[in-house]
Amino acid sequence: MTTTGPHPRTLGRATAHRLPPALRPALDAGALRTRVLHIGLGAFHRAHQALYTENAALRSGEPWGITAIAPRSVDTVRALRAQDCLYTLTEHHPEGPRPRVLSALTGALAMTEDAGRIDALLTDPEVTVVTLTVTEKGYHARGGTLDRTDPAIAADLAATADPAPARTVIGRLAAGLAARMRTTGAPISVVSCDNMAGNGAVLGAVVRAFTEAGGWPDRHTVLERMASAVTFPGTVVDRIVPATTPADRAAAAAALGLADALPVTAEPYRQWVLQDTFAAPRPPWEHDGALFVADPAPYQLTKLRLLNGSHSALAYLGLAAGATTIDGALATDWGEPLVRALCAEVAGTLPPGGPDPAAYTEALVTRFRNPAIGHRLRQIGSDGSLKIPERWLPALRTLRAAGTATPALELALAGWVLTTRAGAGTTDPAATTLAAQHLPDDPTGTVRALLTALGAPDLAGDQELTAAVAARLPALRAGRVEI
Repeated sequence: MTTTGPHPRTLGRATAHRLPPALRPALDAGALRTRVLHIGLGAFHRAHQALYTENAALRSGEPWGITAIAPRSVDTVRALRAQDCLYTLTEHHPEGPRPRVLSALTGALAMTEDAGRIDALLTDPEVTVVTLTVTEKGYHARGGTLDRTDPAIAADLAATADPAPARTVIGRLAAGLAARMRTTGAPISVVSCDNMAGNGAVLGAVVRAFTEAGGWPDRHTVLERMASAVTFPGTVVDRIVPATTPADRAAAAAALGLADALPVTAEPYRQWVLQDTFAAPRPPWEHDGALFVADPAPYQLTKLRLLNGSHSALAYLGLAAGATTIDGALATDWGEPLVRALCAEVAGTLPPGGPDPAAYTEALVTRFRNPAIGHRLRQIGSDGSLKIPERWLPALRTLRAAGTATPALELALAGWVLTTRAGAGTTDPAATTLAAQHLPDDPTGTVRALLTALGAPDLAGDQELTAAVAARLPALRAGRVEI
């Protein structure tokens, strides 16, 4: 795969001088060096970690550049290379859009096709940070450790003695870290930026489990070296980044006077909280407002249960009511009351040391109300079988055990139940299994079966809960959300 360079009317280093002065890249990409490797070349990374890294490099004068790896989309890699890794980030403020061309990316690689270059970077002592945005399913975790029964993981484990590169992100990362431990042994920090409770701990557990189960004769030596040279800091990342639309591309071209195949858009708000356990030098992200803490768990749980939890609830209930976007759902007579009710319901399950739940809720309402974002409910409602066990069920267990009423969570669960029907329109890796749980003329049995399929037999056995969720279904089928 080669870089072809930009077309005369396309964004790129050779055409950047044509941009309006206020939109030109603030950094000279040619002066940066790859010191961060990122896995997951999606819109969220380009609107979040890449921006923090560019601003940190700009304000510190240190040449922190990022080479980003696409696990699957070769087309994204080609498009980004054709633009010399430049792209537009547009922040959608209520008063209007604010575009900016970013240049933090020093390279774009495809995980399989560019395996040799990825290996070289993973063993390069100058690369001291790896970050990931691969979504929950990219970790192949179950019960906090590696799911060795997963066919993709099983195939990678069986092939560890072969020269062919692993096809999963975890297998590829484990192989690269093993090679680093065998060669330079240089310290490195591997940073999960995905929405999971204890994301750093989960990432560390699956990487170590893969290494231990692999066929490398020196795996125990590798693990011993990793124990002192590799850390897995936990993080909290927050920014609403909708999927890019043709209208977004047209708007970017109008602002730039050049075509940009890969623009991203985002809300003004962003947050990054990181556990301060880095093993090696890192970008000074604090120069751009990142917060380094000893324990990110209170921040993680606040975000998962308040923001992500209410986001999912708005998605499923909004789809039932005929809404299409978050701001559209919030504009209904039930949207804002739902967010406030759910946040108030789960606030008591949060540990001390995090953001104030009441203030956090007020900020959420303001963010969700922004009409310029257009975050689509079907995008937010995807992969529910992976998200709900983290976002809703732990709080539900805590509240039920304490004898506390859970009407908002019951309503949210009823919305999700509707979207698990065959042909409902949301995507989920367990869609076939979930659809098979629907029992004719037995809504309570359906709720029990779905909770069991989610790995929550304890909640499935709560007769009061399953009956309450089932009782919500008729109104939702009629398009009514009753708080």
